[in-house]
Amino acid sequence: MRIEARTPLDHGVDEVLAWHERPGALVRLTPPGTARIEDPDAGGLEVGRRVAVRLGPPLLPTGLSPRWELRHASREDRGSGATAVHSFVDAQVTGHFRTWRHQHEIAGTGPGSSEIRDRIDLELPGGIGSTGEAAGGGGAGEASGVGGLPAREARRTIERMLAFRGAQLREDLAFHARYAGSPRLVVAIAGASGLIGTQLVALLRTGGHRVIRMVRGRAEGPDEIPWDPEHGELDPADLEGVDAVVNLAGRPISTRFTARAEREILTSRVRGGDLIARTLARMQDGSDGASAGPRVLVQASAIGAYGAQRPGEVLTEDDAFGDDVLARVCEEWEASSAPAARAGVRVVHLRTGIVLSDGGGALLPQIPMFLAGIGGRLAAPDAVLSWITLDDMARAYAHALCADELEGPVNAVAPAPVTSREFARTLGRVLHRPALVPVPGFGPALLLGSEGAKELVRADQDVDASRLLGSGFDPAHTELEQALRHVLRRPMV
Repeated sequence: MRIEARTPLDHGVDEVLAWHERPGALVRLTPPGTARIEDPDAGGLEVGRRVAVRLGPPLLPTGLSPRWELRHASREDRGSGATAVHSFVDAQVTGHFRTWRHQHEIAGTGPGSSEIRDRIDLELPGGIGSTGEAAGGGGAGEASGVGGLPAREARRTIERMLAFRGAQLREDLAFHARYAGSPRLVVAIAGASGLIGTQLVALLRTGGHRVIRMVRGRAEGPDEIPWDPEHGELDPADLEGVDAVVNLAGRPISTRFTARAEREILTSRVRGGDLIARTLARMQDGSDGASAGPRVLVQASAIGAYGAQRPGEVLTEDDAFGDDVLARVCEEWEASSAPAARAGVRVVHLRTGIVLSDGGGALLPQIPMFLAGIGGRLAAPDAVLSWITLDDMARAYAHALCADELEGPVNAVAPAPVTSREFARTLGRVLHRPALVPVPGFGPALLLGSEGAKELVRADQDVDASRLLGSGFDPAHTELEQALRHVLRRPMV
C-alpha cells in the first residue's frame, strides 16, 4: 500500500528543515492520544538514529502499549538555496506492520515557500496492502483483508494522521514566525511532563529555545535541575542563566474531591509556587550571593478562579474570585507568586480554560461514550463552556514568555465559548454520532464526588479572552468544530 501527501508551506526550506532537526519535532507531530515518544528530548535526522514510541492512549500502561521502533535509514540533500531539497527515510525496525518505509521530503519551492512531500509504503500483518500500490489504489493488496476493511481503515487512519501533521506544522511555523525577532530564551519548567508541559517543552525547543526541566529527585544531564517543594529546596545557583520560569506543577484535579484530595490539590500548588517565587525574589536582590536570575514567571491558574457557577455573566480578569474549592485554590496559588512580583519579576497567571485534547482533560472520557452512541451533554443545556485546544494552550504559555507587556491574570480561553448543548451537538457531529441523551448527574458525582462534579463537570462560566487576544496572541483554533476536527483528526467531508 502506498500513501502520499503534500503540504504547502509559507516558509523557506531552511526554516522548515531546522524545525524538523530540533528536539521536540516528533512530539509536536504526534497526537497525544495516539502514542508516547520514549525519548521526547532527543532530536535530529542523523542516519542510524532510532526513534521508539508506545502506541495507544496515554492511560494505557506501558506494558500494554505496543512498542514501535523506527530507524532513520537514509538522508539526501540536493541543491542549495530557496529550491534545495532535503529528504530522509524512516524504516520500521520492530512493530505491528509487516513493512513500513516513510520518505519525507522537504522541498524548497521558491523564496519563503516550501512543500512537505510524504510517501509511505507499507504492508499490514499478513501481507494486507502490498507495497508499491498507487495511492487510492484498490489493487489486490487493498482488498485482501476481510472485505478490504483492514487496509481501508489503515489508509484512512494514516491519511488523517498526515493531515494532522501538516496542519500542526503549518500552525507552529506561523507561531514561531511571529516571534522571530525575539531573543531565544532559556526556560526552566516545573511540571514539564504533564499534558500541557509535554507540548510546551516541544513547542519551545522547535522554536530554538532551550528548556530545562525542574525535576524531583536527582537531575540527569545539563537540561535538568532538581527541586523539592515538599521540603522547600531549590538552589538559586541552578537558575543562574535562566531567563524565565514556567510553573505547571500541582496534583491533578481530575479526582474525587475528598477532604484529603482538596488539601493536596491546594498544598501541592501553593508550596511549589511560593518556593519558586521566593527563590526568584532572592536572586533579584542579590541575597545568598546569587546573581540576578529569571525576570519572568509564568504560572498556571485556571478559570475555576471565578467559581464554577457564574450564569449570565461575562467573566474578565477584573472579576472577583469565587468561593468554592477550586476558586480558593486559584486565589492562594496566584498569591503564592507575590514575592517574585514585588521583587520586579514580570509575573503572569494563565487562567486555563477547558483544555481540549485526545490525550487527557475533560474531552478524553467523553470520546468513548460518543463513539458508543451514548454521548450527550454533561451540564445544563445553557451552561457555558469556555474551552481552548491543547496546542493553543501551549502556544499561550510561549506567548506569555515573549510578550513583555503581558502581566497579572490572563484568561487562556478561545474567543468563542459555547453552551453545553452546543458542545455535545458539535462533538456528535464531528464523530458522526448522536448526542441526544444527557449524561445522568449521578455518574460524574460517583466518580468525582458531588463537589467535584459541580466544579469540573457542571460548571457555567462565560470567560472573556480579550486580554490575551489584545496582547497579540493569535489562536489557531477559534471555533469549536474546527478545534475538535483538528484534535480528533476528523476532516470535513
